[in-house]
Amino acid sequence: MSEDTKGKVDEAKGKAKQAAGDATGDDELHREGKVDEATGDIRQKVGDAADKAGEGVGDAADKAKDALSSDDSS
Repeated sequence: MSEDTKGKVDEAKGKAKQAAGDATGDDELHREGKVDEATGDIRQKVGDAADKAGEGVGDAADKAKDALSSDDSS
């Protein structure tokens, strides 16, 4: 499971805990939900950053291949 997906799960779990805490008056459960939601948000950002880094590496590799190919055909 990707970090982005794990983040979305954590975020949803956090929102559910907050709602349950609000409904039952359980402040600790509400706080746990806030932590889970924040953790999910961070995981999604880490996943996005990793995806972008991977895309950058792939782009650089493609450019290197193109450069080598054009040198070989000379």
